[in-house]
Amino acid sequence: MFLKKIVLAGVFAGLMGSTALAANCGPEGQSIRILASDFPAIHAVAGTAEENCGGAASEFATNHTTEARQIMNAALTPNPSEYTSVILANSTLTQLMNDGLVRPLNDLVEKYKDNIKPNLLITIDGNVMAVAFMANSQHLFSRKDILEQAGVEGIPATYEEVLEAAEKIRAAGIMEHPLVMNLQTGWNIAEVFNMIYLGHGGEFFAPGSAEPSINNEKGLATLEVMKALAGYAHPDHLTHASNETQGLWEAGQAALGVMWGSRGAAILDDEGSSDEVTSNTVLSAAPTVGGGTIPSATLWWDGVSIAANVPDEEAEATFAALVSALTPDMVAANNDDAVWLLEGFKPGPAAAGVAETAQGGAKPYPMIPQMGLLHNALGAELADFLKGDESAEKALSDIEAAYRTSAKEAGFLK
Repeated sequence: MFLKKIVLAGVFAGLMGSTALAANCGPEGQSIRILASDFPAIHAVAGTAEENCGGAASEFATNHTTEARQIMNAALTPNPSEYTSVILANSTLTQLMNDGLVRPLNDLVEKYKDNIKPNLLITIDGNVMAVAFMANSQHLFSRKDILEQAGVEGIPATYEEVLEAAEKIRAAGIMEHPLVMNLQTGWNIAEVFNMIYLGHGGEFFAPGSAEPSINNEKGLATLEVMKALAGYAHPDHLTHASNETQGLWEAGQAALGVMWGSRGAAILDDEGSSDEVTSNTVLSAAPTVGGGTIPSATLWWDGVSIAANVPDEEAEATFAALVSALTPDMVAANNDDAVWLLEGFKPGPAAAGVAETAQGGAKPYPMIPQMGLLHNALGAELADFLKGDESAEKALSDIEAAYRTSAKEAGFLK
């Protein structure tokens, strides 16, 4: 399929929406089965939905896993599918839509419209395919005390300044590996490329086509920055995703980090770390790069989708339960766990990085069906470059070749 028209109606405008209290749990005696990622904001939504509507369901089960992205298509393919809902984001929505595994929500939105504001609706080709509830992005985390100790003035605003600061920290003998980033081979390393490539003003595809367009000067510049950053990262950086980078930060083993905003609250709280770390951690916008003017980041939303291959009664009960959680009371109880797109959200220090990144004009992650294939190709091919096993030119050539093979198989290219 090709998504001709995509509307994110105000999801990132002002970083705040509105919703109303909901008590209607839909049809009773239904099975509600949710697949979701594993971070605090998602736990808050799913947990509140269960508190509100679990008693009316025959079962209410939630699988919070870091492997949600990898298993969701297989889990939703059977009829009936293993889950009635996936809590997903920009890229995973198109991943499921490409296989026809999530249903349009127009009728359910109309039925429960008193509980859902229009700015939360993710509309594609006229169909509401998800209801967003939070924004997210990777951005810069800094230890201001260590920067001051190394003689760095202020918080870095560009990747060039990040690299200069990392070198000063190393040269001062404070930390040999002062930087943490989510560079795990696969999805995470590909996303780092995406962020820095967009910061350079890159386009992933030739205009109006699915032909890849990353093997160019901006792509080479992106890889040069990635190689330089990896030089200051922990030696095991190709195994590091969010749990690992957060752990290093909380242990006081990093001074600069590019991590998800949704980790901000956990990093700034008083659990698992020390006052020395938390009191000196500053969250700011993602850095610009190469003289660019927008943060090198992708903006994301997380939201509710409903499986296609489940009975209508289960679909409605699941939708009603999840929507019932998107209230000011839930936000008030979990305010610092996310940049909520809901009424009652009060931005605090944990939201600063995402807010500044969005306000700086960072681009949303591309919601086009072939993007997932390019992302997969990037994830499979970039590690060899960072390990020094191949040149930047060879890496980009291999990425485009791998993408073309999968795009032809999927019908995006002839």
